[in-house]
Amino acid sequence: MTLSAVAVLSSLSAAAQVSLYTVVDLALRNSTAVRMAQADVMRAAAGLTESKDAYIPNLNFGSSLGYSYGFPLGEPSVFNVSSQSLLFTFSQPDYIRSARAALRSAELSLKDARQQVVLDASLGYILLDKTQQTLAALDKEKEYADKLVSIEEDRVLAGVESRQELTRAKLSAAQIDLKRIHLLNDTEVVREQLSHLTGLPATSFVTNSNSIPPAPRSDSTPEAIRGIAMQNAGVQAADANAKSKMYVAFGDARQIYRPQFYAGGNYSLFAKFNNYNEYYQHFQYNNFDIGVQIKVTLFDAAIKARERRSAADFARATAQADQTRDIVDEQVSQLQRSMSELTAQQRVVQLQAELAQEQLDAISTQLSSGNGTPGAPLLTPKDEQQARILERQRYEEVLDANYAVLRAELNLLRSTGSIEDWAKTGPK
Repeated sequence: MTLSAVAVLSSLSAAAQVSLYTVVDLALRNSTAVRMAQADVMRAAAGLTESKDAYIPNLNFGSSLGYSYGFPLGEPSVFNVSSQSLLFTFSQPDYIRSARAALRSAELSLKDARQQVVLDASLGYILLDKTQQTLAALDKEKEYADKLVSIEEDRVLAGVESRQELTRAKLSAAQIDLKRIHLLNDTEVVREQLSHLTGLPATSFVTNSNSIPPAPRSDSTPEAIRGIAMQNAGVQAADANAKSKMYVAFGDARQIYRPQFYAGGNYSLFAKFNNYNEYYQHFQYNNFDIGVQIKVTLFDAAIKARERRSAADFARATAQADQTRDIVDEQVSQLQRSMSELTAQQRVVQLQAELAQEQLDAISTQLSSGNGTPGAPLLTPKDEQQARILERQRYEEVLDANYAVLRAELNLLRSTGSIEDWAKTGPK
């Protein structure tokens, strides 16, 4: 972990809350998926350098020291220095283009991995924030349910209420307890996920609702949907990978019947103790050669097999790029269609919550003033507690609906590659 991350951790230990910006920032630094994608970029960059360096002469140093009796065999040099480099082949430019496209694919895959990490961290943080608000609402709802149980017990003892109503009140309180247990378990799971993403202790997450920026509304036209697929980093990475495989197939197909040019040189200092001067009239200790090698491959079964393999790799990468594009198109289209339904549901839930609040206000006013509507049923504290419970339930439904809409919006932002910009618009 970097020093800046350590500094953030030390500052968080003294703070009560952690912002969405901080969680996303730590997740991007700590994510194993991002680190693996970064390693892939480094590997692809090294591959591009390797393909270009084929034109740079190498330099080798060696020695063949040895003793011989009689006619000298081999080349017992004290030491030798050799160098060789590629001058020209029809395939190497394609291999360089392939490596450049592979690097582009790795960079886009890194961007896609970062987008997914930002989405996971953001959704986890928002879900934790929503769950904490729901738990607070459930605590009040449980308080009202306990009061309702107490009221029903008094009414049963007074003989004005059946035990069936008391059982209903107890059932309502028990259901609240069960829902709270579920939420607490879900909260622990989310905390563990955020802990793995950020490296922070699971118990240190206290969310700040004000740090969550609003998600912008997306364009739902068919043209916009097609544009989203083209902007998706995963789709672009798959296209770049297919392009890289295409260049490899081109290069492998140009290995046969085409000349290859190599330049090379060699210097050797021959040993004096192998009697070379006795068997060769013009023997000399210092030897040097330089030249150009021209090679034309007329037949090579291994090269033909490699050509077929690279062609198959290109075909598979092309199909995979088409599949990735189709999947993103379907996902975006489904998200766009669900947005209208989720927005309408959000509006219905908000109105239900407003109605429940208005009913609660009306009941509370009538109970406090003691003035009811003539001819209307007489309101009791039981009615007030039921109204309070209903109001809290409607509020919890609003929280769920708001989260569903925001989750869909963030998935759309992730598809367009702009979710990281969104996450970092909030306060730190």
